[in-house]
Amino acid sequence: MAALSGAPAVAADEEWLPFAPASFDLVVASLSLHWVNDLPGALIQLRRALRPDGLLLASLPALGTLGELRTALTEAEAALTGGAAPRVSPFPDLRDCAALLQRAGFVLPVADAEEIRVLYADPLALLRDLRAAGETNAVALRDRRVPPRALFPQALAALARQDGRVCATLRLAVLTGWAPPAAAAMPNG
Repeated sequence: MAALSGAPAVAADEEWLPFAPASFDLVVASLSLHWVNDLPGALIQLRRALRPDGLLLASLPALGTLGELRTALTEAEAALTGGAAPRVSPFPDLRDCAALLQRAGFVLPVADAEEIRVLYADPLALLRDLRAAGETNAVALRDRRVPPRALFPQALAALARQDGRVCATLRLAVLTGWAPPAAAAMPNG
């Protein structure tokens, strides 16, 4: 995305931003913050990179995203093995998003949600799309063993509606926060 926007472009690690304080009027973080290990720290760095009255616009998957898939995988794995490992990355609750903005020092924080339901005629296409988008489970302590062969077919069969299609819910948190205004000049005297 940075290369497509033209020069100058910088692609940086959200956990170690290379920007001086008060460098930007606007920061847009579209669907990238859910991969950050330290979300509160990243938001603090983003707020510091904004000039007074600068605006942060961000979006990230929220709790409820891929809920159907999460449930189907958990139930199928429990039936097959007697236990279940998390197969879908965790996502923050919308209330937590607003609280994180406030904790990071943003003023007038707003967190809103947009829910999108997608139907797949081919159930495997959902898994292929997630992999192609780089949205596989990135939890460091995830189960790295090869899952049972029947896990994904059984989970996808449980997800299938009467017409054979599979529904996936994407719940996006849309965050808005302003950097605090510049301190009013102190009168002499």
